Amino acid sequence: MDEEKSAIAMSSRDRELLIPVAESAIDESSSKPSSSSSSSHHSGRETFYKVVRSWASKKFMTGCVILFPLAITFYVTWWFIRFVDGFFSPIYAHLGINIFGLGFVTSITFIFVVGVFMSSWLGASVLGLGEWFIKRMPFVRHIYNASKQISSAISSDQNSQAFKEVAIIRHPRIGEYAFGFITSAVVLQSYSGEEELCCVYVPTNHLYIGDIFLVHTKDVIRPNLSVREGIEIVVSGGMSMPQILSTINSEIVP
Repeated sequence: MDEEKSAIAMSSRDRELLIPVAESAIDESSSKPSSSSSSSHHSGRETFYKVVRSWASKKFMTGCVILFPLAITFYVTWWFIRFVDGFFSPIYAHLGINIFGLGFVTSITFIFVVGVFMSSWLGASVLGLGEWFIKRMPFVRHIYNASKQISSAISSDQNSQAFKEVAIIRHPRIGEYAFGFITSAVVLQSYSGEEELCCVYVPTNHLYIGDIFLVHTKDVIRPNLSVREGIEIVVSGGMSMPQILSTINSEIVP
């Protein structure tokens, strides 16, 4: 009897030990689907956040690209108006007239009147006399000559000192080209005869520093671009260069 009782007690203990193990196995099997579903939900949320961040950053950069040139244009225009307005606005302020923009209008009118006056014979004589005094000054004459050459180059009046045409020459080696401006024509006399050359100015640092090349007229490629378009291309570093260039030359000597 004692042996039977001990066997029954041992079997009941074994059952008690096995029941928690079975329950833990059931809990583990039930927790696996929940953990996998939570991980998939977390990964989907991260993907959504990445898509939203990428979309927001692209739209923000698009806004910056659009607003940056507008802001620069507005700032420079506003600065120019205030700068020009500052020439005559102190005079109006001294007279008790405080109207913004009146000095700017007066400055523009003054520039127009100076242009009309200098186009006349009397204005040209006064300008020549003023240049005569300026060219006698040691340091000022160099600044005046350089600024005058640049202003005459971009002016609409194509005089002897202005850029004549836009030119493309083969430089520095075969297969490479340089963008420049024709400034004058030169006749080279030698024992073999005369040879007509073009003086081509190739800017190396915007417009005020460059190299001068004497190129045969037949070797100069003349694109269908105006001088102002060529200046815009040089100042912009080639960003305003059209994708297709047509040449005026009927034949280009290789």
